[in-house]
Amino acid sequence: MAVAFLLYVFAEIAAIWAVGSAVGVLGTLGLLLAGAFMGSWLARREGGKAMRAFTSAARSGRPAEKELTDGMLVGLGGVLILVPGFVSDVLGLLLILPPSRAVARRLWLKRMEKRAVRFANRRRGPVMVVDSDVVSSEEPRREQPTVIEGRVIEG
Repeated sequence: MAVAFLLYVFAEIAAIWAVGSAVGVLGTLGLLLAGAFMGSWLARREGGKAMRAFTSAARSGRPAEKELTDGMLVGLGGVLILVPGFVSDVLGLLLILPPSRAVARRLWLKRMEKRAVRFANRRRGPVMVVDSDVVSSEEPRREQPTVIEGRVIEG
């Protein structure tokens, strides 16, 4: 994780340096401020849409994992846009815009589904599903084997 953070910081510095070389110091600061203002406006707009979609799904009684995940991704995108730097602005913009957010949502939900299954199997052990019903094993799992005190008599 530390290596990834160092790579991110290096990429941010390199991007700011490249833009600063091309447009100057004031131009770079202007672009960073404009990106923060435009990104926060876009995050607020898309966040409002996600909240209205979540409310609509909750009122209609249907599952709202898509809308909830959209709200989370818009919030993360807004935070990334407010972090100074061009790389974080691009990543935040990708999370806020609906087409790229749909891709991120599918990846996130797939990852969370795998983690949930792995966690459930670790907690209760593997299960068997027959015709959509969970079938428990005939013999309960034992954590420790039963130990019977005694002595061996040869004879």
